[in-house]
Amino acid sequence: MDFIKDIDAKMSLIQYGWVDNAGAKHADMAEFAEKYILQMPDELLESRLGVCWDQAELQRKLFNDCGIAVRSFFIVHYDEDKCPTHTFIIFEHGGKVFWHEHAWAVLRGLHEYANFKEAISDIRNKFIENELGGKFNPRNLVIYEYAAPTKNLSCIEFYKHCEKGKQIRIK
Repeated sequence: MDFIKDIDAKMSLIQYGWVDNAGAKHADMAEFAEKYILQMPDELLESRLGVCWDQAELQRKLFNDCGIAVRSFFIVHYDEDKCPTHTFIIFEHGGKVFWHEHAWAVLRGLHEYANFKEAISDIRNKFIENELGGKFNPRNLVIYEYAAPTKNLSCIEFYKHCEKGKQIRIK
């Protein structure tokens, strides 16, 4: 899979952070909910700073440019004071399923699975362990498969966009 090296090289230019609706760059998450704006892939390549929401869309473009179709997912744990999320892409190649991760630094890389269910279950478990510290309400943890956004979206607009997608159930 030579295309992975090319994608990783482009993704290595991207740092974790975000750009607000006025174009200012941020490393911390203060004011994220109020000022975030989703960057389109070319904008992210220019700013070189994006959260997983931005990075998943760049990954989608890079994989599609290589002729590889991807599926994108939004995992969220709804809570009253905060709602941790992560977006990620999965693709199939050579009869296997792969999760290509960049934004989540501790899990960065290519992860191989036998099938889709195994991949989704593993990512869900890693989210629970790493982002929620193992403490969560199963009723509040949801995974949506979502379509590519076609324009810049605010934080709340991105949530609503993803929530229009197909809910993935894991048993």
